[in-house]
Amino acid sequence: MINQNEIMETIHMIDQQHLDVRTITMGIDLLSCAHSDVKVSCTKIYDKITRYAENLVSTGEAIEKEFGIPIVNKRISVTPISLVAAAAETDSYVPYAIALDKAAKATGVNFIGGFSALVQKGMTDSDRKLIASIPEALATTDIVCSSVNVGSTKAGIDMDAVALMGRTVKDLAQRTADQGGFGCAKLVVFCNAVEDNPFMAGAFHGVGEAERVINVGVSGPGVVHHALQAVKGQPFDVVAETIKKTAFRITRVGQLVAQEASRRLNTPFGIVDLSLAPTPAVGDSVARILEEMGLEVCGTHGTTAALAMLNDAVKKGGVMASSHVGGLSGAFIPVSEDEGMIAAAASGALSLDKLEAMTCVCSVGLDMIAIPGDTPAETISAIIADEAAIGMVNCKTTAVRVIPAPGCKVGDTVEFGGLLGSAPVQPVHPWSAKAFVDRGGRIPAPLHSLKN
Repeated sequence: MINQNEIMETIHMIDQQHLDVRTITMGIDLLSCAHSDVKVSCTKIYDKITRYAENLVSTGEAIEKEFGIPIVNKRISVTPISLVAAAAETDSYVPYAIALDKAAKATGVNFIGGFSALVQKGMTDSDRKLIASIPEALATTDIVCSSVNVGSTKAGIDMDAVALMGRTVKDLAQRTADQGGFGCAKLVVFCNAVEDNPFMAGAFHGVGEAERVINVGVSGPGVVHHALQAVKGQPFDVVAETIKKTAFRITRVGQLVAQEASRRLNTPFGIVDLSLAPTPAVGDSVARILEEMGLEVCGTHGTTAALAMLNDAVKKGGVMASSHVGGLSGAFIPVSEDEGMIAAAASGALSLDKLEAMTCVCSVGLDMIAIPGDTPAETISAIIADEAAIGMVNCKTTAVRVIPAPGCKVGDTVEFGGLLGSAPVQPVHPWSAKAFVDRGGRIPAPLHSLKN
């Protein structure tokens, strides 16, 4: 039973501490839209998305108004297009991206995800066509997002796909050079991708999901930061307990919104993703939470330990607050989207190597990081391979979303605006990994994948 104190606490979190529901995402199955004729298939995709998601935005806005809970984004995720388009007689999947873009704009959502392929054990002809289409598709559309899963704990890492994705990221950056390589902000390379992620750019509607579903992502770094200010200098046991209680309250808000959206849209409730997703706004930073624990600056020694405890406490608190917790659920560290991370990276305290270490214990991976525009494709592939290895060995989701900013060098800043913020260009190692990447083949799954 919700009492008056809980109501007042929630109002204060929203009003003063940047608590929001970051996204309501409707997942839509598109397998029924497969057809040998591309035009027929794209028409079916447009019709199905606009039919199912017709009232998604208006419903989110109504809930926002009635409950006083900010809902920042309304989004759509769809079945990986490499599966839907496999029946089509075409060499390019760009028309599918255009159809997704038009449908998403017709519904009024912020982004649509699912221009995706799952290639952790190998690539089909359709997967190769989709990956080849990514640069043009994301350069010629506005709100389509793409993801490619190149590894998993059960399958290992497809190094042929890893090599291909390094070249794809470079191509996409060049095609969107006039926007600072912005197209790369809409592309994520995963290991152990999940099927119910509501956050962009990596969201897609997994084949194990229902016909359509509502997934909600909540956020509240500012709330956690504020709560920790009341326990300055106290032991980590107290810090962990404080984060758990705060995460519980944050997740209850997401559960309420998810159930209400599900009821009004007559769509099954999927999951609440309780990730702490920061924004560039002051007071809404994961880095500042870590610094509140006693670090002079995010990135110094001790940062990984602080982040590990934060991530674990968030999960423990949130899982008790919702009947279905899923997605990524933990703490995000997207450099350009976190005011504290931006400051730490600009000062030199937060390096690419330190970020990689932090990804061993947090929700996703190397996220929204700008690197020099002349970074070789093989270096990007090697970065992807490193991150995929962390995910594979540790049975967790990891990802890479880097932007090789055309014409930019270390020390420059790339401006994306809005929730994507700005990113200081960070150095990469100058030594080549070309011979390593060129080997191709598949890195075998670890021994602990054999659990049957």
